[in-house]
Amino acid sequence: MSTNEQLTSHYSRGSLEESILAALRAAGKDIEHLGPADLGGLDEFHLGGRESTQELAAFMQLRPGMHLLDVGCGIGGPARYFAECGCTVTGVDLTPEFLRVAERLTRLVKLESRATFVEASALELPFDSGTFDGAYEIHVGMNIADKLGVFREVARVLKPGARFSIFDIMSTGDGPLKFPVPWARQPETSFVGSIDEYRRALQEAGFRIEHQRERRQYALDFLAKVRALPSPPVLSVFILMGEQAPLMMKNVGEAIVSGTLEPAELVAVKL
Repeated sequence: MSTNEQLTSHYSRGSLEESILAALRAAGKDIEHLGPADLGGLDEFHLGGRESTQELAAFMQLRPGMHLLDVGCGIGGPARYFAECGCTVTGVDLTPEFLRVAERLTRLVKLESRATFVEASALELPFDSGTFDGAYEIHVGMNIADKLGVFREVARVLKPGARFSIFDIMSTGDGPLKFPVPWARQPETSFVGSIDEYRRALQEAGFRIEHQRERRQYALDFLAKVRALPSPPVLSVFILMGEQAPLMMKNVGEAIVSGTLEPAELVAVKL
């Protein structure tokens, strides 16, 4: 099985759409009259959820009408957020089930005219050069070994002066990483890189770094709030992770506490 096939298998649930719709109904939502806010904490599959998306957006110089590329869009939470901000978003992902769910949820909240989704590899983007006004990846790079290859592809499809914004979990120490984690069940599909590796790859791909922020304490505070809950909320990214969600979150939390991992932001401008 190829790495891409292993990744698709890792993220596929087989009945994810049905599980999400059932959770929405259990939370008292009217499926036929949903707004983006009704999707709550289930549609942004990264540390901090909507709050961390908003904080990254503060460095992206957004303006209405921008065409953004979402690299590794998952079920489309950030894409819908940026669509609400007045941008047009094209998301790419390898997992067909995620894309089907992204499309369904986007239709349900009536944002399909501003957010679309395409099955594609970030290493072979099916777009012409200079297509996009900006791009972002959120908790995606941990699944990609060839970060330089991705960054070169992103640079190719961006217009000169466009920003590429990243919020990924990065390595900060040599301690062992316990599996499973949200992005991998075994080491063979986990490609966590250091912030220096990201910086070098971005610069080699033709970007200038404009913003860098390590977010360890932010992640620790977020995980503490999650642990303090008596049980996971009905609308939770645990739905996306499946039965091993508690163990995955425990392993990530321990790695951040020990200094092995930390989430970080990088924003770079295409030269």
